[in-house]
Amino acid sequence: MQGQSQQQAYDRGITIFSPDGRLYQVEYAREAVKRGTASVGIRAEDGVVLAADKRARSPLMEPESIEKLHKADDHVGVASAGHVADARQLIDLARRQSQGNRLRYGEP
Repeated sequence: MQGQSQQQAYDRGITIFSPDGRLYQVEYAREAVKRGTASVGIRAEDGVVLAADKRARSPLMEPESIEKLHKADDHVGVASAGHVADARQLIDLARRQSQGNRLRYGEP
């Protein structure tokens, strides 16, 4: 029990090393990358192509519910990978910034 509470003291920050020299947040991020599926964006001469692997990684997941391509604005698309909650936060930020630019400059 003592070991677990001691580990929790070191797994909160990304710059805090545990006594054995581990960065738990970095290890958690690596594990999330291993479990996720890929997304890619390719810049072409006339535009951009976004593609995402939407395979269900678990039999409990409904494949139709997986959303990895999102519209942030009329001219901004987002391909996400990793934790869904993290992706939603970043997509919401992109949408707010696009709205701010539209209001401030009168263009997307």
